[in-house]
Amino acid sequence: MYPSLQGKVVVITGASTGLGRAMALRFGQEGAKVVVNFYNNGEKADEVVKEIKNSGSDAVAIQGNVMVEEDVKKLVQTAIDSFGKLDIMINNAGVENPVPSHELPLKDWDRVIGTNLTGAFLGSREALKYFVEHDVKGNIINMSSVHEMIPWPLFAHYAASKGGVKLLTETLALEYAPKQIRVNNIGPGAINTPINAEKFADPKQKADVESMIPMGYIGKPEEIAAVAVWLASDESSYVTGITLFADGGMTKYPSFQAGRG
Repeated sequence: MYPSLQGKVVVITGASTGLGRAMALRFGQEGAKVVVNFYNNGEKADEVVKEIKNSGSDAVAIQGNVMVEEDVKKLVQTAIDSFGKLDIMINNAGVENPVPSHELPLKDWDRVIGTNLTGAFLGSREALKYFVEHDVKGNIINMSSVHEMIPWPLFAHYAASKGGVKLLTETLALEYAPKQIRVNNIGPGAINTPINAEKFADPKQKADVESMIPMGYIGKPEEIAAVAVWLASDESSYVTGITLFADGGMTKYPSFQAGRG
């Protein structure tokens, strides 16, 4: 569907499951070569690599913690060593956990901010180093959330991390636009991934979430992957510094739907 992605090399963090897995498989289908990063599930990462190879492209798995500077450097180096270059960096790895804010332990704050925001910074920085040094018109995609703009009680650390990703992305986009390096966010809404599986298995909780989505259904990982390949392709060549929300309308104040309010 996107010929410009044929032969491109993409690093995707947190790519063994969920949104990362869906994106890795879709990029493989588009003919891109994929570096599949994982933190603690090597078996799942190997399965993703196998599926990409079966689709006719190539991939390699590498363990790494996106909060650790040397691990992130190794992700970029793995792309170079395995496939000779880097074209696209997708900072997808993320974590969350609900805690009342007055009880939020510093270790939980540090883990969520470290993974979601510092991880996006380190991935972006290492990709930018390569792009600038090699005069590559590269592409960075950060994974934000509807909660970069929607407050989320019990998730102060998560919302803060995604608010940070928003301005990180916008700042980098402005700084590197003269070099034709594009930096964008994807802002998913409620998506049916393993992290949400238990919640969405409960009919009441599932219905509660669906009531907040104007389109009326919970999204699929493949729908986020479709956004990612578009943002990475030449079809979006004039797009930088945005958050592209893929949320079924969740950010559009669904309580006012049908003229209420």
